[in-house]
Amino acid sequence: MDLNIKGKTALVCASSRGLGRGCAEALAEAGVDLVLNARGAQALEQTAQEIRDRWGVKVIAVAGDVSDEGDRAALIKAAQGVDILVNNAGGPPPGMWSDWNRDDFIKALDANMLAPIALMTALLPGMIDKGWGRVVNITSGSVKAPIPQLGLSNSARAGLTGYVAGTSRQVAPFGVNINNLLPGIHDTDRAASLDGGVSKAQNISVEEARAQRIATIPARRYGTAEDFGAMCAFLCSDRAQFIVGQNILLDGGAINATL
Repeated sequence: MDLNIKGKTALVCASSRGLGRGCAEALAEAGVDLVLNARGAQALEQTAQEIRDRWGVKVIAVAGDVSDEGDRAALIKAAQGVDILVNNAGGPPPGMWSDWNRDDFIKALDANMLAPIALMTALLPGMIDKGWGRVVNITSGSVKAPIPQLGLSNSARAGLTGYVAGTSRQVAPFGVNINNLLPGIHDTDRAASLDGGVSKAQNISVEEARAQRIATIPARRYGTAEDFGAMCAFLCSDRAQFIVGQNILLDGGAINATL
């Protein structure tokens, strides 16, 4: 399917690896030029060069932490005029309710709610002026079904979801669509970290922890970055004109919910 976005430009955050890279690769395959961001400069530049070599698109790499005001300002400057924004940031660490204090919540909100809102605030006006734009926020399946040990993530991502619910309806009349993409378990560093935590807590091997979780997924596998990137690219495409303010779950059927 021709997504009809060749020649557009996208900012993809946290895109040196994992789900962010999956989105960047899928957009590049569709002919989209990229501004890539991640905290690690070396890994980011390596990813940027690999995408340039593979897909022949223009790629600018801007290293920095989106939750840091100075780094974010530099990223916004480099990304002015983009047509597409893919917000993404690693989730805060798991734990118990009794483990977290105010500083922990502020850090989670900065990374997973306030930073994506700041990027939207900065880049939406340019999209509105063009009469076309796409924003995809990578959140979490925990928005649909909160995960007890991920209380920091549950809180921050739910806040972002509420913001998008209202804002998406305000900008849709100008040809700008905002949606959220909710991953379940995908085969990324984050999944490996969570499997490691289960392994330690239950005194079982990482392989056993992974097998336990796979058994809870009707598709009987973890998702891949390619699975995720394909859906992201579709939501960023001209084919998704009538999708506004939605929370789209990619979890292999793991969350059993009517809505």
